Amino acid sequence: QEANLRTGSAKMVNVPKERRTYCKGKKCRKHTVHKVTQYKAGKASNMAQGKRRYDSKQMGFGGQTKPVFHKKAKTTKKITLRLECKECKAKKQLVIKRCKHFELGEKKQKTGGPTY
Repeated sequence: QEANLRTGSAKMVNVPKERRTYCKGKKCRKHTVHKVTQYKAGKASNMAQGKRRYDSKQMGFGGQTKPVFHKKAKTTKKITLRLECKECKAKKQLVIKRCKHFELGEKKQKTGGPTY
């Protein structure tokens, strides 16, 4: 257990689909019920400044100009939750710890017990 505390708990996380938390929206400014979803990054734009700069640098001869990352060390990602207020529809993001398995509001399956 001590080794698990040092490396950080990377077990399965089960988060409820609704959660009462503070809403910063102008209408609310109090604790309200929020709908919880998992954040997913959008499609990268070709018109973003970094992408335009990268593409222009890559043009012509000379091979790969920027470093390509190969030394991947992490086995987990930090989970970002997207909270949407049910009253005023204001959205906010909340980062939780690293975990290998993430679930949104799933029931635990009981082990054992009578089987009919």
